[in-house]
Amino acid sequence: MQQQHQQTARRSASSARRFLKKNVGIALAVTATVAVVAAAPSASAGTGKTGHAYRGAIVTDVRTTEKFDFDAGEIPENIHVNRDGSMNLSMLGSCVGCERTQKPQLIHVSPSGERTVLATGQVGEAISGNTRGDDGTVYYSVWARGDLARNGVYKLLPDGTSQRIAALPGDSGPNGLALDPAGRTLYIADSLQGIIYSVPVSGGPVTPWLTGAALERIPTEAVQLGANGLKFHNGALWISNFNQGTLLRVPVTATGAAGPIRTVTDGLTNLDDFSFPAPWSDVLIAAQNGTSSRKGPDRIVVIYPNGTYKPVLTGADGLASPTATAIRGNQLYITNGGLPEPHDAKVQTGRINFPALLAGAAH
Repeated sequence: MQQQHQQTARRSASSARRFLKKNVGIALAVTATVAVVAAAPSASAGTGKTGHAYRGAIVTDVRTTEKFDFDAGEIPENIHVNRDGSMNLSMLGSCVGCERTQKPQLIHVSPSGERTVLATGQVGEAISGNTRGDDGTVYYSVWARGDLARNGVYKLLPDGTSQRIAALPGDSGPNGLALDPAGRTLYIADSLQGIIYSVPVSGGPVTPWLTGAALERIPTEAVQLGANGLKFHNGALWISNFNQGTLLRVPVTATGAAGPIRTVTDGLTNLDDFSFPAPWSDVLIAAQNGTSSRKGPDRIVVIYPNGTYKPVLTGADGLASPTATAIRGNQLYITNGGLPEPHDAKVQTGRINFPALLAGAAH
C-alpha cells in the first residue's frame, strides 16, 4: 500500500511539472511543494475583471485553525508564517468604531496551537503590520496616533524586549511592512498620509521613499486607509490601496530608488494585504475586506499579472472581514478580523491547487 501511494505521488508530481512547463514556461523553478500538489476536483469558478471564466477549484479544504476572542481585543490584522509552520499574528486590540479598552498584542502561535505573547501595546493603540527577516528578527508596526513617543515601527530584541527603530509623525498610520531582499532596509506603508517610508533595519531617521496620489486615502470614506499591504517581489515593491481598491507595482531601481508607479488592477473595494504563492510568478492572492466598512463583499481573490482577477473564496466559505493572506508551500492562511456580528475572529487555512491557480496566468 505504501509503495502504491508513493507511485501515485510521483505521478502527481510529474503531472504538475508538465502542466507548469506547458502553461507558464517554467522548466527549472518548480518548487518541491508544488510538485506534490494533486489536482483538486473540478468545479466551476467565478469570473474576473475582464469576464474570463476559469474552471477548477483554486483553494480547497478550507477550515478554521485558530479562533479568537473579539471582545478581548483578539482581532487578527496581519500574519507572517515562519519556516516551521508557526505564525506571528498582529492583534489590533480594538477597531474603528469599537470601544478602545483592550491592549493590542503581537502573538506567536506554534504549529500545535500554543500561543505566546511577543509584544503588548497600550490601550488606544493598534499593532498592525508584522514581518520577519531571514535572520529571525521580527518587526511590527505600532499605530499610536498622536503619540510621538510611541508611533512607529519596532523590532523584537533577543532578550524579548522591543526597540523602536522608526519614529513616525503623530499623524501617520504605520501599517504594512516589507523588507528588501538584502534584509537591510524596512519599508513602511503610512495608511493615513499616503507615504511609503524606508528605514535601515538597525534603526534611524525614516525617509519618504514614495509619495503620490495613488497611495492616498479617500477622505470621504468611513474607514480611511490608503497604502496598506506591502510585499517585495521580483524586483518591485507591490502595494495595495484600501480605499482606492487598487494594486500597485513599483520597480526598484539599481540605486534603490522607486521607479514609476504602475496600477496592476483596480475596482477591488477594500483591498487589504496579499501574498505571492511562488517566487517566480506574479500571480498573487489577496484579501478583500468588504465588511470592515460595509462597502462590499468579503472575498479572497487571485490577481493575475495582466490585471484580471477572480474570487476564490467568499462569505459562504466562512470569511469574516479577511485582512491578510500568507502562504507556505501549498497552504494558504487567512486572518479574519471578525468585525461583523457574530464577531468570528479567526485564522483559516486552505490548500492551493497550483495547476488551477496558474491556469489563469495565460489569460
